[in-house]
Amino acid sequence: MEELLLILIAIAIFAFKQFVFEHRRKQRRDYYRNDYLKSEAWKRKRYLVLKRDNWRCVYCGGKATQVHHTKYAKYNIGREPIEWLVSICKTCHDKQHS
Repeated sequence: MEELLLILIAIAIFAFKQFVFEHRRKQRRDYYRNDYLKSEAWKRKRYLVLKRDNWRCVYCGGKATQVHHTKYAKYNIGREPIEWLVSICKTCHDKQHS
């Protein structure tokens, strides 16, 4: 009986941790999409990356209109170094995310 209780407690703890993790992940994602990508800080960083890459897609050489994160600053949104960002055209960006 005690073993069953311990198993149930372990399952409950695991489920709670998963819930908290998913909730925090969703909060970070929502902040990133709804706030950070509309901020002046992002616009400046985006401009610097496009200028650095001469407004050319690093994958195909076409005209870049977007910036792609090669890595994400998971807990420090907005503090990613520009080395983690590349200029990219819409076609290549769509391929990167498919």
